[in-house]
Amino acid sequence: MHRGSSKGGRGGPPPPGSLPLSASPGSLPVVLEVTRGGSVERHRLRVVPGTMVRAALLRVGQAPEGCAVLIDDVPVPLDTVLDRPTRLTVVPTFSGG
Repeated sequence: MHRGSSKGGRGGPPPPGSLPLSASPGSLPVVLEVTRGGSVERHRLRVVPGTMVRAALLRVGQAPEGCAVLIDDVPVPLDTVLDRPTRLTVVPTFSGG
């Protein structure tokens, strides 16, 4: 015999700040500033915390292996994890043609 019921005896809603496992994580604002010569092309994205720089580059149409990426004027690897609002300076290192 089954003991208990899935309908009765439930507590109230979870306390604020306690999200169910199925809740989607927040997103972070990321600005990519792609520099070419004297011009700057800005792309604004929202990414899930834990997204790598490589994935952000792909979302704006940049080839990750063909770019140097800087955060606060310091070069960073493509597998750097984005975990806070960030401005990336992207310098393409090759051009087609």
